[in-house]
Amino acid sequence: YRLSDNQLIISLMAAQRQNNWKTLRRTLGDNRLTTAGDEEMLRITGYPSGAVSPLGLPNPLRILADPAVFAPQEISIGSGIRGTTVILRSADLQRALPNVELVPLGKSDSL
Repeated sequence: YRLSDNQLIISLMAAQRQNNWKTLRRTLGDNRLTTAGDEEMLRITGYPSGAVSPLGLPNPLRILADPAVFAPQEISIGSGIRGTTVILRSADLQRALPNVELVPLGKSDSL
């Protein structure tokens, strides 16, 4: 996501869940969030849209993660290549992302 000051952040969500925009805006203190475009995402992360990984970024980005991401013992995340994922233990991903911010970002099932 792009904040109003053009700073970019990454949001990690468990499969088939969607960000709750209201919660995301409140957490970031910014009402003017937009999604980054494909070209911008590739330029900033080095990864194409649909394959962005929180690992191996060329420059540090703020990473928010819904706690549900780390609920399963084993998870898969983007690898940087479309159609290919990295499968690892969620505890290993948490160790690899020591600055990840855990924030309940997912929409409630009742919405």
